[in-house]
Amino acid sequence: MKNHRHVFGLGVGLAVGGMLSGWAADRHLVLIAGKPSHPPGMHEFRAGCLLLQQCLAGLPGLTVSVHTNGWPADDAVFSDAAAVVIYADGGGGHPAIQGRRLALLRGLIERGVGFGVMHYACEVPKDRGGPEFLDWLGGFYEDRFSCNPIWTPEFSRYPAHPVTRGLKPFAIKDEWYFNLRWCDDPAGITPILVAKPSDQVRDGPYVWPAGPYPHVQARKGEPETMMWVRERAGRRAFGFTGGHFHENWGEENFRKVILNALVWVSGLEVPAEGVVSRVTPEALRRNLDPK
Repeated sequence: MKNHRHVFGLGVGLAVGGMLSGWAADRHLVLIAGKPSHPPGMHEFRAGCLLLQQCLAGLPGLTVSVHTNGWPADDAVFSDAAAVVIYADGGGGHPAIQGRRLALLRGLIERGVGFGVMHYACEVPKDRGGPEFLDWLGGFYEDRFSCNPIWTPEFSRYPAHPVTRGLKPFAIKDEWYFNLRWCDDPAGITPILVAKPSDQVRDGPYVWPAGPYPHVQARKGEPETMMWVRERAGRRAFGFTGGHFHENWGEENFRKVILNALVWVSGLEVPAEGVVSRVTPEALRRNLDPK
């Protein structure tokens, strides 16, 4: 397992006052990239995390480390963490529920460390990880209750929140999960990316199982949340259900909302125009898993 810190790449950069600024390692964001899975161009957790790291490389006050293959080699990396974000496969193989890691994460979150999950990492078994995710995040993907169709939602309106700064309307095809399992107490939860699935999307097929689920079909015409944040008692967290297709990181707004969230969950102020980054096609192709 490799620890990547301060990785800069040609064609990827953060615009800060028109130029790249230096590091000020006040806050440490830990990005955990899952093991390789799925066909090429899908679930490229390592390449995605490294790309996000590079896009944040010029932001003052933030150090980003990327830990590949599912979990850091040494838990000591969490000792100075401001936030931990997981982009990995979930379900029963979710890296956060192995061994005593839920207890480790609970201790970090209780001391104020931010927490985030992206794409498949939103899913944990309802009886192992589910109660914790409801508490920490406010919601999670529950097998056979939530669904995972590939579709193109249109995101056109956003709440006033630091994570939405500089965000413009966009639509992009991805495996956007919805009908998530939400906690009974919505205190502190702010939906960020919300759209209405068409009746056809609700009718399936879903990626797996193909569905359709009657309880999902029963909500035709209702809006669904695909990204949200939660802030309670000074604790920050977010969930993001997109991120299946690696090429989507090339879309400015898709990328910006996550970069903003990474800054926010680390306890830093999001720039007024949001995190401005530039990514080239060459940069998108870099660091892909050999599949």
